[in-house]
Amino acid sequence: MLSSAEFTEAPQTWKQASDRDMTATPLLGILLHAIGGVAAASFYIPFKGVRRWSWESYWLVGGLCSWILAPWVVALLTVPELSTILREAPTESLWWSYVYGVLWGVGGLTFGLSMRYLGMSLGYALALGFCAAFGTLIPPIYSGHLPEIVTSASGIAMLVGVAVCLSGIAMCGRAGMNKERELPDEQKQATIKEFHFVKGLWVGMFAGVMSACMAFGIAAGKPIADLALRHGTPTLWQNTPVFVVVLAGGFTTNCVWCVVLNIRKKTWKDYLDVADFRLVKNYLFSAAAGGTWYLQFMFYGMGTTQMGKYDFSSWTIHMAFIIVFSNLWGLYFHEWRGVGGKTRGLVWSGILTLILSTVIIGMANYLDARYAAG
Repeated sequence: MLSSAEFTEAPQTWKQASDRDMTATPLLGILLHAIGGVAAASFYIPFKGVRRWSWESYWLVGGLCSWILAPWVVALLTVPELSTILREAPTESLWWSYVYGVLWGVGGLTFGLSMRYLGMSLGYALALGFCAAFGTLIPPIYSGHLPEIVTSASGIAMLVGVAVCLSGIAMCGRAGMNKERELPDEQKQATIKEFHFVKGLWVGMFAGVMSACMAFGIAAGKPIADLALRHGTPTLWQNTPVFVVVLAGGFTTNCVWCVVLNIRKKTWKDYLDVADFRLVKNYLFSAAAGGTWYLQFMFYGMGTTQMGKYDFSSWTIHMAFIIVFSNLWGLYFHEWRGVGGKTRGLVWSGILTLILSTVIIGMANYLDARYAAG
């Protein structure tokens, strides 16, 4: 569990958070979250260009780029005295950030499986629905800030926005269940080759719950972010060194599992099969997927710095934008071809509801920031 220190040490006390609100720009934060949502919803697309590689092979190559190479490159470019910050960071914060990264890695691993079984639209909606609920509400509940939130107008508005977001997610999930009933197996598998609703349902639920550990890892890394600020890191980039630690944990989980599969299935040859003229393309497509994936958290980390006292609501906004753009991609790739007008209408209603939720949450943060400044 998260130790209380991760939520109460600088800069996370309620008074310190209120002081930080005076420089927050929630509308900019929402824009940054939207860009991150586009990246998160799009990262799986380059994998479609990979040929004759097993899932574990291209997932591991993509993971190496997204969880190790990209975080370090960005951190070295944006964080002054990175090595000093990591050396001086509290051991407890480093440890819990890494541990939650390992647990989040389990969610990321199974999240990839949910895409295989459910497709982009339903897979994202189901997994991220659970992820949004757990990742948004548990941190303030555990830290004891929830009573203060529910007694302020801006806090209540923020919770309303979270509720609207979850209802939009439920609409998208319902549309997916309607799709399951309306389409024959042959037609579903024409766009999603390994479509399996029951298997995907359980995998998606598990992936969503475990993926919420990313939010806990970021919360545990607040002392690291604060230390980065004291060493001259610009506010927008303060979470960058936290991602270095959290994503290292995620890579650990995924690397172990993928290597086990490579050995068990003898697919380690994928990486060295020079006879395959597609080898270079496979590496490039996998690297592109990994780089695109990292962009979601780069922009997410930037966006949280602009959301003020209710920065934990960033997780809901992030999930909402991912689901919006993933459903748009799902429509583009004809994953909803053949369904009835009612189901399509439900998809669009869910997307619009999710967009509305980001507006409500953004306004709640904006009002709180203005109140803090005034």
